[in-house]
Amino acid sequence: MTTAAYLGRIGLPHLLGAPATADNLRALHAAHVEKVAYEALEIWLDRPTSVEPAESVARILRGRGGYCFHLNGAFHSLLTALGYDVTRHVGGVQSRGGEPGVTANHLVLTARGLPSPDNPGGEWLVDVGLGDALHEPLPLVAGVYRQGPFTYGLRPSEVAPGGWRLDHDANGSFLGMDFDPAPTEMSAFEKMHHHLTTSPDSGFVRVASVARRDGSGVDQLRGLTLSRIGSGAHSLTLDTARDYFAALADVFVLPLDDVGPEERDGLWRRLHSAHESWLAGQAT
Repeated sequence: MTTAAYLGRIGLPHLLGAPATADNLRALHAAHVEKVAYEALEIWLDRPTSVEPAESVARILRGRGGYCFHLNGAFHSLLTALGYDVTRHVGGVQSRGGEPGVTANHLVLTARGLPSPDNPGGEWLVDVGLGDALHEPLPLVAGVYRQGPFTYGLRPSEVAPGGWRLDHDANGSFLGMDFDPAPTEMSAFEKMHHHLTTSPDSGFVRVASVARRDGSGVDQLRGLTLSRIGSGAHSLTLDTARDYFAALADVFVLPLDDVGPEERDGLWRRLHSAHESWLAGQAT
């Protein structure tokens, strides 16, 4: 990994060689979610991916994003290269209508040894792969935390002994996330990654989703519906390929420079067909 290139990608080249501190961790976390989109468009482009961090880093460096296994996997590599004490954990995101559990559908990071006035113990929940959730890391201390328009709860997990539970805001895209306290390797996520990228039951396969968090809210693109939660809240449908790709570039910092004209045309046809099917379902 070229650490300097990664820091340049997220707009923080001056942090190369900087000390590992809580303030710098906050800056790195916020910059990552603002500059690197949460997206699974490779599925809709019929481009298989792996959970290998080096592959995820390379994709991020060429201007793309990914979902939790890619984003947190790559961020772990960056933080480690910068001298942070960071650990991977097996997590489980609880969708609305689902049951809580450590299902390995999420990769979680924690960092330690970074005391600050608001977190003397120095342990942090680090997660750049939750889409519409964290903008900055949270102190790994039970409590209620506010970030922009969202309020989060952090408490001991009821399904992972010794682990933690993040309760998302009522306006969030999921109910919460539990994670196991034990360290893990990326191999723990390979089976679930295959399911999430290939199964017709996967939300990523059913809906092309993109999200980008900032300090005052989150922009989301589900299919052809662009919405904003927080400051400047809105919702609109992108009716043309031109509008769709412009939104990717302008709103999500996702110009798709690695996607050629034929792939773009194919992606738009699939997206438009899925949108038409969704509209027909709504009508009935």
